[in-house]
Amino acid sequence: MEVVSRKRLMLFTGSANLPLAEEVAELLGVRLGGLERSVFANGEIYVRPTDSVRGTDCFILQSHSDPINFHIMEQLIAIDALKRASARRITAVVPYFPYSRQDKKVMPREAIAARLIGDMFMTAGADRIASVDLHTGQVQGFIHKPFDHLTALPVFTDYLRDRLKGPTTVVSPDAGGVKRAEKYARQLDAYVAFIHKRREADVHNESEALAVIGKVEGRHAIIVDDIIDTAGTAVNAVKLLKEKGALSVTIAATHGILSGPAVDRIKNSDIEELVISNTIPAPPGAELLGNIRVLSIAPLLAEAIQAIFMESSVSQIFLGDNL
Repeated sequence: MEVVSRKRLMLFTGSANLPLAEEVAELLGVRLGGLERSVFANGEIYVRPTDSVRGTDCFILQSHSDPINFHIMEQLIAIDALKRASARRITAVVPYFPYSRQDKKVMPREAIAARLIGDMFMTAGADRIASVDLHTGQVQGFIHKPFDHLTALPVFTDYLRDRLKGPTTVVSPDAGGVKRAEKYARQLDAYVAFIHKRREADVHNESEALAVIGKVEGRHAIIVDDIIDTAGTAVNAVKLLKEKGALSVTIAATHGILSGPAVDRIKNSDIEELVISNTIPAPPGAELLGNIRVLSIAPLLAEAIQAIFMESSVSQIFLGDNL
């Protein structure tokens, strides 16, 4: 007896970012797989696929936004359910990798939570992870299975290129992000600069911008980063750049967490425009500000999912800029 194997792709999503998942499904030409989701009275999460997944290539997409721990558990339980339902391969699509800022020990007795998250995905049954613009590339090394590191750089540079008004400098908010700034600068034909800042190891979400290294006077500045959270660092950087003679300051950050006072800080700052992607849903009120622009990464996710499913090159989509 001869059996001809035929691969089948199925896309599922958690509850965190349904609009993004629907857009990805439409671009792939598939419907979202049925997933029954509920919460018991004591807060325990229940997830069950309502479609047969036996022998299929399953992708489970979840944005890890607030409440972040709920959404992590929801995705992990969905992965476990798909594995027990005999899915052939399971890829966890994680647009924003949670706990990625806890990727090393800075002080004694700290956890490396990013490694823990990776272990949890593997234990749940994920065969592969795909994420966008990791806080640090070393997070890939925590996973002993394939990890596709995607980047929103093409989406941002296409948008920013059309809005350039003259001489431009791409600014990294710290020395560690210079490599990212150089990639943007190559695409935008711009100078590169970075901000020297001071951050206390035992104080979270606070830093002090001390100096700008690079030419910004008489030029338009674009700060590029992977995350904008409380926006304290960003607002301080904008203030410093304006003091150093920058004509305007735009911020491009892949993951717009925008927690706590972020929206108010942006509203009251000299930021010309904050450009973020929809890896995480924008918080309520953000869309009402005229200087916040949300770009969709659905086309990139759809291309990456298709490449993984067809077992073709993912890095070719990004011309190597995802490394």
